[in-house]
Amino acid sequence: MELFGSSGIRGVALRYLTPELVLEIAKAAGTTWDADRVAVARDTRTTGELFANAAASGLAAVGCDVDRLGVVPTPAAGNYCESAGVPCVLVTASHNPPEFNGIKLVGDDGVELSVDVLERIERRVLDDDYDHTDWRNAGATSRVEGAVDDYADQLIDAVDAEAIADADLTVAVDPGHGAASVASPRIYRELGCEVLTVNATPDGHFPGRDSEPVSENLEDLRRLVATTDADVGIAHDGDADRAVFVDEDGEFVDGDTSFAAMADACLRPGDAVVSAVNVSQRLVDVCDANDADLELTPIGATNIITRTRELHEEGVRVPIAGEGNGGLFFPPYRLSRDGAYIGARFLELLAAADGPVSETVAPYADYHFVRRNVEYADDDERDEMLSAARAYVETADAEPNTTDGYRLDYGDAWVLVRPSGTEPKIRIYAESADADRAERLATDMYVAVESGR
Repeated sequence: MELFGSSGIRGVALRYLTPELVLEIAKAAGTTWDADRVAVARDTRTTGELFANAAASGLAAVGCDVDRLGVVPTPAAGNYCESAGVPCVLVTASHNPPEFNGIKLVGDDGVELSVDVLERIERRVLDDDYDHTDWRNAGATSRVEGAVDDYADQLIDAVDAEAIADADLTVAVDPGHGAASVASPRIYRELGCEVLTVNATPDGHFPGRDSEPVSENLEDLRRLVATTDADVGIAHDGDADRAVFVDEDGEFVDGDTSFAAMADACLRPGDAVVSAVNVSQRLVDVCDANDADLELTPIGATNIITRTRELHEEGVRVPIAGEGNGGLFFPPYRLSRDGAYIGARFLELLAAADGPVSETVAPYADYHFVRRNVEYADDDERDEMLSAARAYVETADAEPNTTDGYRLDYGDAWVLVRPSGTEPKIRIYAESADADRAERLATDMYVAVESGR
């Protein structure tokens, strides 16, 4: 697809993403949905209202009434869509820097659109094909109050609130000035936790930290946990559909580790887990231990959603899915990522374990991950380097998975090579419980790729 990537459309606001483009996307979505009403929501970015206004105008131009939700977490918008039976144009750039913004499209079931529907909407934009209405039937706009309240109430009802409250947990929350600021602290308090916060004021400039919830951006949260009696730290990205954790000593818990721990708690024999092709060995081992299948997709939430839906139609139970960046799905709850719900499920895990975070995740933490990047000058050089990688994997003593690049699984370790979708780089990943083995796998692949120059 030319416009929509694996998680919607994103770009620098007012440079790549313009009001004109948002208007056209909204008109195309409204025409394709053929809906009487469509919601519009946004995160805290400074350009959010500007683009939400453009989206509302585009929808009204094709005859859709518009429900304006204001600033809400992405999962709160999804909950509204499901309960009201309306689709949504969501203005957010998730974890990207503050100068970015973007568009996600959510169906009337509260789930991001499948690839085939996105392709139809994209084709309308490219063909300038919209069902404009006339002045008599232009859509009306109304503001909706209470979307966050309704979301919080249904989330609390969906978890074991009594067990969490009985665990008497102190939770430090870092919403990163994003949409989680209006929901997560309140949700964890209502679950019976004592809540401490940092970077919890909604602010689209993200003054306290970058929006990406990775270890180097979470120094404030780590310090808060380490210097208080907090049991766990929870951090979100800009639109609150991801959650990552900090242990009781202020140490960052890798997202692949928390994914594996939560998967181990909910898998049964015959289940399936859906994840991206850069999935961790930790999850491979957990699936093997639980006699569950692991389904790999190209990287990106849209691909994971599509495959999970297919498995559901085949009658396969998928209790958990996602990627090791904190973006998890619990399909029996809803087939969308929900940072506050992910956090609540982790609190359930802690309550059941009756021990600190560090001990709870220890069985899944002793792995070594290596990442290398190889820059290329132009498309020709990229193609030559990928050809060299293909030649290397064809001689390897493992069957290559070509879902997205080339992945070699050795049972106890893996290596993946794939072109970046956003930068002129070829990315190499390797992982093993043995640090030397992970380094060797990454180095051998790196040498092979470099030989293609």
